[in-house]
Amino acid sequence: MSDNQSPGFQRKPDYPLEIAPAGKSVRVTLGGEVIAETADALVMTESDYGPVYYIPRADVRFDLMERTDHSSHCPFKGDASYWTINVGGQTAENAVWSYETPFDEVAVIRETMSFYTSKVDAIEVG
Repeated sequence: MSDNQSPGFQRKPDYPLEIAPAGKSVRVTLGGEVIAETADALVMTESDYGPVYYIPRADVRFDLMERTDHSSHCPFKGDASYWTINVGGQTAENAVWSYETPFDEVAVIRETMSFYTSKVDAIEVG
């Protein structure tokens, strides 16, 4: 851990956050296009939030996305980078995020992407 990073879970060890294989296929669509589809998703349950699916980068259509300057910080996961989706005349700004260098406690989400349900047409799990 570098001097400027916070220690993640050490700050609040009882914070409820679990990550597990989803065990189901996950498909993300926008504007009639499949943006991501995988059988290898992870599902994160965190505090009072609903489940969030993390999809391996290899299963995401980067040809439909553009990295943005937007970023955010989570004291339990680290710094997130964002992408905007452009497809079929639709733009979903900062609809996708990734923790490219997550804290050690959640290192399994490195090389994955997640999508805001409110910014895509559907996240189908089945």
